[in-house]
Amino acid sequence: MVYVKLESDWTDGNGVSHSAGESVDVDAATLASLQAEGIVIEQSHGTGGDGKSPDKWAGPGSSGV
Repeated sequence: MVYVKLESDWTDGNGVSHSAGESVDVDAATLASLQAEGIVIEQSHGTGGDGKSPDKWAGPGSSGV
C-alpha cells in the first residue's frame, strides 16, 4: 500500500468519495489507475510540511518511499 495525495475528487471501489487534496492509502494497481486518469500526479521529494520528515509521496516516477 502507498499513501498518495489526490489532485481531483475520486470515488474508490467501495463507493467512498474522496476530495481533491485528501491523502489516501491505495494498492499498486489502484495507484497505476489513478495515475493514468490524472487523479494523482508526481510531486517533488523533500521535507514534509513540518520541515523535518521526508514526504511519503508515491506517484509517477517515485520509488514508493
